[in-house]
This record gives sequence, C-alpha cells and structure tokens, in this order.
Amino acid sequence: MNLPPASQARAPVTSEAPLHPGMVWVPGGTFMMGSDHHYAEEAPAHRVTVDGFWIDQYTVTNRDFAVFVKATGHLTVAERTVDPADYPGVRPDMLQPASTVFVKPQRRVDLADPYLWWTYVPGANWRHPQGPSSSVKRRPDHPAVHLAWEDAAAYADWAGKQLPSEAEWEFAARGGLEAAVFCWGDDPAPRGRMMANTWQGEFPWQNLLLDRFEGTSPVNHFPPNGYGLHDMAGNVWEWTADAFAPTDAGQGAQPCCGPEHPRAMSTGGAGSGDQFPRFVIKGGSHLCAPNYCLRYRPAARQAESADTTTSHVGFRCIQRPHRAG
Repeated sequence: MNLPPASQARAPVTSEAPLHPGMVWVPGGTFMMGSDHHYAEEAPAHRVTVDGFWIDQYTVTNRDFAVFVKATGHLTVAERTVDPADYPGVRPDMLQPASTVFVKPQRRVDLADPYLWWTYVPGANWRHPQGPSSSVKRRPDHPAVHLAWEDAAAYADWAGKQLPSEAEWEFAARGGLEAAVFCWGDDPAPRGRMMANTWQGEFPWQNLLLDRFEGTSPVNHFPPNGYGLHDMAGNVWEWTADAFAPTDAGQGAQPCCGPEHPRAMSTGGAGSGDQFPRFVIKGGSHLCAPNYCLRYRPAARQAESADTTTSHVGFRCIQRPHRAG
C-alpha cells in the first residue's frame, strides 16, 4: 500500500471545486446531534444545522505532518521543554519533553485508575510514538499522534484549512445515517466484519485483535462511511475547534480514555486545568472497548486539555467555502 498525501489524493467532483485536493464535499443540513441513549455528556439530543464544507478524506498522516514540519520547522508541544510557570509546583523530572503512551497491562486492573495503562514517556512524540527507540518511518500512512491542540491548529493554518467544529465533525461522521448508532449503521460488526479499528476483548489487558491491529492502522484500511470518509470511528480521537462545555446532563461526567495530563497530576491538579482550555475530541480510538469506552460513535464526545498529547489522538481538517457578502 502506498497512500498518497492528503495534498495529492483525488478529490470528488462537486458543484464547486475545493481549494485543496484530497477533500470530500459534505452537503449542509439539519440533523439530530448527540444521543439520549449512551453517555450523559452526549445528552440531550438536539437539532443542529450546518452549512456544507469540504473535509479531509483521511486523518492527517505521519507523511502529511512530516511535510508540514519540513516546510515550517514546527516543534510540537511534546518535543518542547516545559515552562515551569505553566505547572506551578511540578516535579523537575516532569519538565523534559515527553508524552503519554498506552502500555497494555498483563492482567486485569482497576479501571478507575487510567495510569495503570498510561505511561508518561520522555522522548515520545509524533516521530517516536512509543518512545525514543520507536519510529514512524515504516508507518507513513498511519495517523500522526502525540499532537496537542496547538499543533493541530498550526497545521490547519499552514494548510489553509480549519479544524472542524464539533457539529461539523459529527455531521460528517454520520455519513447521512442520522439515527444510526455507528458511522455505518446499528450493527457493530455487520456479518462479523470489523468496520473500524477499535478494541475487541476486555480492555485494557486482553485484545483479541479481531480487526488485526494492536495499535493504530493505516488510514485507508477500513471501509469509508456514506460520505467517503475513512476512520470517523476508531483508530485515533480527533481534535475539533470547539471548547468543551458539558451539557446539564453531563455535568461531572468522567472521560473514559483521555487521561489527565501527568504534569497536572504531579501538582495535585494545579496548572494544566487552570492554564489550558479543554477542547472536544471526537470519534474514539483503537483503545475504545464496549466494557470501558463505547465512544467510537458519531454522538460520542470527550474533553481533552489543550496541552495533552497522547498516542491515540490525532486530527483532520475541513475547508469552508468562501461565501459572498
């Protein structure tokens, strides 16, 4: 497989050409956003209208992000030495460049403690997703990860695009199936076929690999949804442009697989929660499992601190058409 960069992929024909190839046109419309049948922060379901827009067919890949870094010299948040002022009282060893990596435990663990499977790894970043000894050189078509919201926004600005709003992302993810549970329908595995890169088995210690992937997968491996978009469920969570605001029903809801930033944990919660806003991430990841996190659904949403970088969060971009007036 040799997937072309998003900048070279063929775009579908629409009534108005996109400014950037490799994007799919999503017509505007009114839809029922959210869900009253799953997690509290998704409720209440409500009608929302979005205008038409183009959206990347694939999540931004390691190859795509490398082109951006080469052109701009961008240094990601995970690659920078930390300013102690952002985390008052943080331990000195937490100031070095690092990111959070999933490490599968060998046995059942207490699901109330996410740091039994999340490890803060010095030297982990988008180039080295499992730590300094790992590399993305053989994974150019996998989604770029360990990217903070700032990194995603910088890429979008450089590309002349935008990050999607939560509503735009969800509308696109539904692929025209407004009432369906998943991007492809209501059956999680039609005729036994895995439709997305998620976790099969008992999270976080038992992965049955029915989808053949232990971690991330190439961004064009699983079937597209009704709009021709790949990986709108699973593989990696995706940043949106919207700050997270819990609904009344979701007040106090705990995120499933978005760990609190370890630097904030080391200060007793001071710093990160005060200094950095939280944005909505959508889509779930390869770590989502029904026994723990059934969030690989269009309606699912989670808050992620803007400074957080992990091995299961990436992004894709949109392009809104220019309108007269």
